[in-house]
Amino acid sequence: MMASSSLFYLSLSLILTLTSAARHKPHPSPAKPPAKPAVTTATSPAIQQACAATRFPQQCEASLSQSQNLPPNPNPTPLQLLQSAIALSSDNLATAQTMVKSLHDASADSRNRTVAAATCIEILANSHYRISLASDALPRGRTKDARAWLGAALAYQYDCWNSLKYANDTEMVGKTMLFIDNLETLSSNALSMAFSFDAFGNDTASWKPPVTERDGFWEAVGSGGPASAGGVPPNLTPDVTVCNNGGDGCYKTVQEAVNAAPANGTKRFVIYIKEGVYEETVRIPLEKRNVVFLGDGIGKTVITGNGNVGQQGMTTYNSATVAVLGDGFMAKELTVENTAGPDAHQAVAFRLDSDLSVIENCEFLGNQDTLYAHSLRQFYKSCRIEGSVDFIFGNAAAVFQDCQILVRPRQVKPEKGENNAITAHGRTDPAEPTGFVFQNCLINGTEEYIALYLSKPQVHKNYLGRPWKEYSRTVFINSILEALVTPQGWMPWSGDFALKTLYYGEFENKGTGSDLSQRVPWSSKIPAEHVLTYSVQNFIQGNDWIPSSVGSPSS
Repeated sequence: MMASSSLFYLSLSLILTLTSAARHKPHPSPAKPPAKPAVTTATSPAIQQACAATRFPQQCEASLSQSQNLPPNPNPTPLQLLQSAIALSSDNLATAQTMVKSLHDASADSRNRTVAAATCIEILANSHYRISLASDALPRGRTKDARAWLGAALAYQYDCWNSLKYANDTEMVGKTMLFIDNLETLSSNALSMAFSFDAFGNDTASWKPPVTERDGFWEAVGSGGPASAGGVPPNLTPDVTVCNNGGDGCYKTVQEAVNAAPANGTKRFVIYIKEGVYEETVRIPLEKRNVVFLGDGIGKTVITGNGNVGQQGMTTYNSATVAVLGDGFMAKELTVENTAGPDAHQAVAFRLDSDLSVIENCEFLGNQDTLYAHSLRQFYKSCRIEGSVDFIFGNAAAVFQDCQILVRPRQVKPEKGENNAITAHGRTDPAEPTGFVFQNCLINGTEEYIALYLSKPQVHKNYLGRPWKEYSRTVFINSILEALVTPQGWMPWSGDFALKTLYYGEFENKGTGSDLSQRVPWSSKIPAEHVLTYSVQNFIQGNDWIPSSVGSPSS
């Protein structure tokens, strides 16, 4: 790197360091405004106006004023400013990736540090990929896509920082965490600009820091009601088959079939998984795109594992029985489960990071953290999801339509009672276009849990969700909420953490548990004029990519 560039990143790092305490605060400390360092470099009015729309405006001005990515024109266009902010994030991300790789190479003496660094390597590579996609999408007018990818890129950086937090036992780890923390500030600023660019266009005078429904801001909606006839296309032709005995040209494991899929494939690669129980962990990497799993039915085709954080060196992220990174993933007619025992705590059945993914007629079974809807745009149709604690969680933009969401008994002394949160959405930045939307779903318990609940309802309390992160967003629309849902509806995480920034909404639900008269004051009734904000099209642009269930091509 050139000497002038090195001086730029050094001075920028010193400025951004002042924001670290504001970005990563322990729960449940109240939010603190970032420090405001003096900026000595002359800042153009165009930069000042654009940066006023970010969460960290002083840091934004400092970075853009010193950036070598902006053209020499004193009046750069809004798109040029946004592209420059993205380039700053990308350049610093490359440095972070190098630091994490060095940390991994230096961590042979610590399994926890090695695992944390390896996780960072994977998710920062995904972050880099998403930033590259966003940069290419913006000049083509694909602003919604760019926002989705920038939001995911920021989320991955946060997750890397969070992974290292639990292995912070050396100075090298501390320095890496500090750099990634500063990187998040740059990425947040780029995402904020993308939010305003999408909402207000080229009129930077109208740009403002990102706000949410909780602030009375509702994004403009197009046509498209809450319903969708889409799903996994019918009559797909298998490319390969998996069967338990591995004979007759079958692969013996699901992972072997995944490995056979082409890298960066543009056509669907259909894997037919015959009836049977497959005890394995399955990983679909980033370069394996458009992979489709077809089973013989729920409870017939079963992929099972027992990874959990009680195992040495295991993390929630890595505990998944099936984990998918490659975009365009689809699955239909199968079960994925995690059978970890009563002392396992976090044990994921299915983790999904695939943008534009469709899951139909599938079942996910677990206890704590069953379904990790980790990132990007996801559509679940007619699925069955079982668990006990935070069993649908993550920071995806996910729509669950016509699904059964069922509470299971806690595994240790279930008769004593419990406080269950069904969802735990993890949005960390108000500009991230993420959230959980439940449409026409059933919220109830398994037969075993309902018998337990009816025996002593006052000790078995179930909540629609709790805020895992500061800007958690979850809504239930036209769903059936049965009696096990407590009258308060929603559960705090710790003290008053996130209660002023989350958005938890309900609209025209039915069932005993849908009565809003005793709901917590920090939840909301969605205004009728804004309910289409959460349609499949408006929330995840589903009409643009979810195939029609009728008459779709077979490949």
